Amino acid sequence: MLFLMLLRESVVFAFHALRVNRLRTILSLLGITIGIFAIIAVFTAVDSMAGKIRGSVKSLGEDVVFVQRMPWVPEGEFKWWEYMNRPVFTERESDEIKRRSLLADAVVYTANGEATLRYNTSFIENASVVAATYEYDRVKQFDLSSGRYFTEQESATGKAVTVIGSSIADGLFHDADPIGKSITIKGRKAYIIGVFKAEGESMLGNSSDNQVLIPMGFARSIMDVESERSEPFMMVKTRSNVLVADLKDELKGIMRSVRRIQPTEQENFALNEVSVLAGPLKAVFGVVGTIGWIIGAFSILVGGFGIANIMFVSVRERTSQIGIQKSLGAKRWFILMQFLAESVVLCLVGGILGLLLDYTLVLIANHFIDFQFVLSLNNITLGLTISVLIGIISGFIPAYSAAQLDPVEAIRSN
Repeated sequence: MLFLMLLRESVVFAFHALRVNRLRTILSLLGITIGIFAIIAVFTAVDSMAGKIRGSVKSLGEDVVFVQRMPWVPEGEFKWWEYMNRPVFTERESDEIKRRSLLADAVVYTANGEATLRYNTSFIENASVVAATYEYDRVKQFDLSSGRYFTEQESATGKAVTVIGSSIADGLFHDADPIGKSITIKGRKAYIIGVFKAEGESMLGNSSDNQVLIPMGFARSIMDVESERSEPFMMVKTRSNVLVADLKDELKGIMRSVRRIQPTEQENFALNEVSVLAGPLKAVFGVVGTIGWIIGAFSILVGGFGIANIMFVSVRERTSQIGIQKSLGAKRWFILMQFLAESVVLCLVGGILGLLLDYTLVLIANHFIDFQFVLSLNNITLGLTISVLIGIISGFIPAYSAAQLDPVEAIRSN
């Protein structure tokens, strides 16, 4: 109880000293405020972008292997000329994987294209058209705001149905309900049976907001799903309790067999998974974070020296007061804590102001930019912790020198 009372008294002393010297206090806060603002602003931007990318990557499927022509992260030189000459994937290969694989839970053959969508007098040019086999909903993560997904029978018989993105729905129908209405895709009418829930812009460009999903059976009647222009590929989802690495080994054997690749020949396909993106992304964000530390460290270093200087001035101005306190029985640790509390409070106020600037910047950025920045609790805690540590480091030597003063000499200094 005595310790808490003395701690409270030290904090009161600190606030009193800061209030008496307002101008000096404000000038001392600037270095810490700018430093905390710079560090937390960079970390907030990095964390927000990393979270957005992680969400985009997660939507691809952490348990999915993508059988494609090009690797996402090649080993060594990126030999694009070799990748471009690789054969295009066919539906027969997809059927063979589905028939032979023991570790796959779902296999999807998908192709892509662009088309002008029309509804009455409204139209959208260069809309993304995604053609996929029935198991697409088991491999790709998405939600529907209204309607339903197409059935296996609709996919097999080539029924002209489609699930459209939220941006497509807004552009063609505005506030009207699109379910049950028909749009024209490459000269063919397709009935809308579902609308994707709005996802927002994806950092990897895989958002469904601007996509039109059609069954593979219907897609064959309006586009060449096995042409190079359609960029067909396969998505294979693992069974539960099966490692992605084991599925990749199995797929490699199946694809080499289907394409009759000799043991001494290189594969003419790539097996991609989302985990390969983690390393490069982590390295990039690590570099950006380091830059943020360097930028903020210079400001904090200058601010720390400024606060240390101000604390030495404060000790000199209150030397006689320190002598009176010690002559009345004040312990050295109490004097030490008194000045240390003033330094910590000063840095803490500067840190809080820096965080308020970050919060204001986040609100402004979210209002004018189509991107969601988030000032996380971890970054707030980090900013406050750095402020307290700088306060302790900057104020310890002045506080220690005050605690070591001889009471008689201190009183005489007046």
